[in-house]
Amino acid sequence: MKNITRWDAVKVFSISAALILTAFIVSLLILIVTHPNPGCVLESLMTEEIQFAIYLSLATSIASTLLCILIGVPAAYGLARYNFFGKSFVNMILDLPLALPPLVAGVGLLLFFGTTAFGDALESIGLVFVFTPLGIVIAQFFVNLPFMLRIMRSTFEGISPRYEYVARTLGCTNAESIIRVTIPMAANGFFAGAVITWAKGIGEFGAALMLAGATRLKTETLPISLFLNMSCGDLEMAISAAIILIAISIVSLYVFEIYGGSAKL
Repeated sequence: MKNITRWDAVKVFSISAALILTAFIVSLLILIVTHPNPGCVLESLMTEEIQFAIYLSLATSIASTLLCILIGVPAAYGLARYNFFGKSFVNMILDLPLALPPLVAGVGLLLFFGTTAFGDALESIGLVFVFTPLGIVIAQFFVNLPFMLRIMRSTFEGISPRYEYVARTLGCTNAESIIRVTIPMAANGFFAGAVITWAKGIGEFGAALMLAGATRLKTETLPISLFLNMSCGDLEMAISAAIILIAISIVSLYVFEIYGGSAKL
């Protein structure tokens, strides 16, 4: 009887904690969305600045997500399928951007592309990353690559390699067995990883600020626009950017729950 009573107490406490946190988060979101005059928000959304921020956020986040897919998916497959010396160390280093403060990551990227011979060589061929939109893409890529890696690594680990072995016995090469068998089976994880990586890219602020700067109508993404307008006291413009980011976050999390609920971040 005592054990049942203790279990009920734990259950009530756990559910209460979850409900309190949910109410707190929902209250914050409602406060942001309903605080300004709807007419002012709509007017702000029509301004050149917000439209530029939307365009730049979409362009840079799509570009960085494609980079994450191009590099992250093969790397995740290798980490999921093969054992090699130093694998644990490699896993730790690749996950490091998740724990690294974005501002610190931005400082590192700024020094790398702005003070090294490699950065000078890239600049000599026209690839300038410091205080340009290209810097936003690289900042988003660096910070958000671990999300694609972790989701896809978990997805590949959940697919038995026996399917690939069977495909090889039927005449497929190693590459063909991956493309025809494993990749289609990993489609849900791939889609979920792409969506969450894209959403995180749109919301990236710290590293992008350090590497690309905060110049209106040049390197002004939605988070930068929110920061700049809050700094100068234009609350309607700032909240307009915030509302767009909230909508993107909600939609992307919903998609992730549908397609990648079993994937591990």
